[in-house]
Amino acid sequence: MRSRLILLTLSIYFVFALLGCNKPPASDSGSSTDANATGASASSDENQQREHAEAKREPVVVPAGTSITVSLGSAIGSKLSQTGQTFAGSVAKDVLVHQAVAIPQGTNVTGTITDAKPLGKFAGGAVLEVRLDTITLHGADIPVQASARTFTQKGKGKRTAVLAGGGAALGGLIGGLAGGGKGAAIGLAAGGGAGAGGSALAGNKDIVLPAEANITFELSQALEIRR
Repeated sequence: MRSRLILLTLSIYFVFALLGCNKPPASDSGSSTDANATGASASSDENQQREHAEAKREPVVVPAGTSITVSLGSAIGSKLSQTGQTFAGSVAKDVLVHQAVAIPQGTNVTGTITDAKPLGKFAGGAVLEVRLDTITLHGADIPVQASARTFTQKGKGKRTAVLAGGGAALGGLIGGLAGGGKGAAIGLAAGGGAGAGGSALAGNKDIVLPAEANITFELSQALEIRR
């Protein structure tokens, strides 16, 4: 009788043990929710980074008619320079597009002297014509299409120098000289008006634009800057 009772007890214990082993584990719903939230957050961050990168790749367009003021890196002149000679300089002030800086101050630029005639070689007058060619941004030289700036000075008996094409560039030049730039007194003296045909340079001398003098060029075509 006792052995039967012991056998029954062991059988019941074995059944309960077997049921406990086969019981499915409790689901970890909290961990699953946290994992899903983390994955969604990472996906959102990736999308924002992708959108930011795409926006950054879009080029900035500087429209035609925009002025770029250049500070000369060295002196140039009707007698000092030769036709075809290149010159270097830097952007004198930020160029803005939609209130954002498209071309920062200090950006390196290059240009070409397209005409240089000293006094006595051109009907008794001096001529200096300069052109802006490239700006260097993000390690690349970007071609520039801008109106050339022409300076002329009549010969003996005339004490007036005239800037062809308007007074914008002349005003920039006078500003650079009046600001006390390096070599500001070389060959030039700031005079009266800054408009087209206004008196600006005096004396029967060849045209000399000193280092750090400012010349303002106007874009004739839009400039596309890739970032």
